[in-house]
Amino acid sequence: MHIFSPSAAASEKISGGVSARGAVLMEQSTGRVLYEKNPNAKMRIASITKIMTAIIAIESGKLDTEVKVSANAVKTEGSSVYLVPNEKIKLRDLVYGLMLRSGNDAAVAISESVGGSVPGFVHMMNQKAEEIGMVNTEFANPHGLDDHENHYSTAYDMALLMRYAMHNKTFRDISGTKIYRTTHPTEKWDRVWKNKNKLLTTFYKYCTGGKTGYTKRAKRTLVTTATKGNLNLIAVTINDPDDWKDHTYMFDQGFKLFKPVKIVEKGTLDDIKNTFYKNKLYVKRDFVYPLSDGEKDDVSLQTKLLKPQVKKWKSNPDSVPNIVGRIKIYQDDEAIGNIPIYLKKGAASAKKESPSFWGEVKHMFSLVIGVRSDG
Repeated sequence: MHIFSPSAAASEKISGGVSARGAVLMEQSTGRVLYEKNPNAKMRIASITKIMTAIIAIESGKLDTEVKVSANAVKTEGSSVYLVPNEKIKLRDLVYGLMLRSGNDAAVAISESVGGSVPGFVHMMNQKAEEIGMVNTEFANPHGLDDHENHYSTAYDMALLMRYAMHNKTFRDISGTKIYRTTHPTEKWDRVWKNKNKLLTTFYKYCTGGKTGYTKRAKRTLVTTATKGNLNLIAVTINDPDDWKDHTYMFDQGFKLFKPVKIVEKGTLDDIKNTFYKNKLYVKRDFVYPLSDGEKDDVSLQTKLLKPQVKKWKSNPDSVPNIVGRIKIYQDDEAIGNIPIYLKKGAASAKKESPSFWGEVKHMFSLVIGVRSDG
């Protein structure tokens, strides 16, 4: 997964500040950081740890299996969904209890089921963190309690984790659930779990999910998501006494100042001058990037193409590579993305799209030169 670098310039556009010791506002589809405050400071994170616990449980593919709850899980300190020793409960229900009510007992029960043991599951958590690119994170438990010194993360790493998790539909559904009901093993009444995320349930109509956290040493931690129009944002605060207000502020500023801009539009490339390539090149997908109004003039494109081997390609059509170049997209001379360029073969064609932001930006075509086509 490619992660774009945080942009200090974007942070400067969101004036004012937040109360948190560490904070990040990230655009979900690209990973662009729109606001940051001490984004890489390592801190205790409390129960936002459970985002990692939840996504590993979901990716295990065992949500519909029954878990036998151990006495070890039941006696876990702190917030609880009040599991009963030896009860059998679906892993799916445990994940709901984990995310909505922050059940530490649910976290241990999940770990013992999916990882074989709590240490085994913690190993999985750290493997996943490395895979995602969370370079300043170490997990020592599945719940975030202050019982280990080597359990920490950063605002930026937690935004990366939430971005990763939000690609999973099941996670999105659970994270965005306001109330969940499941049967109780020893009582006639059902368990009813209301989400602790007040931004989702009460305070912010654009909120789509998230996870709360608090311990005496970590203080208040919070990760939330919000969607307005075509813009999806992730907000993270760590050690923040006013987190509901700060998340609302960051979201409002992000939605106000940034819009998703279609910089490159899928379809046939019109600006190709080379005789061999003219009207034969296309891209398969749009490139959309969040920009403020003042940043649009800072975007430029550079296209690099393979030198056509006309004789060889005409005599042996199978030798024609599928990808013959790339469009590189820059903002203030910083690379923010690239898109492969495809060559039409035979009767293959791409629908020509209407003009887009592509035609409005500074566009630099390189000379047709030999470049790798397999990157």
